[in-house]
Amino acid sequence: MTKREIVWPEPIPGFDPVKWKRQVHAEIERETEGMTKEEVREYFRQASERGKQRRAELANRQNEKVGIGNS
Repeated sequence: MTKREIVWPEPIPGFDPVKWKRQVHAEIERETEGMTKEEVREYFRQASERGKQRRAELANRQNEKVGIGNS
């Protein structure tokens, strides 16, 4: 395999990514309905911050499992 060769993961059985995408978009539309442009920007900024926090928490849990950072 060369550096430029892409290895695609196996699809998840029964998972429909297009259906999932449509559901997520519909949920966002419902949650932001009636918001101003500024409120929508703040909605996405907060979602980004929550995502960062969740990723950090997950990394901490994984590090604790393998004993990293327990000094």
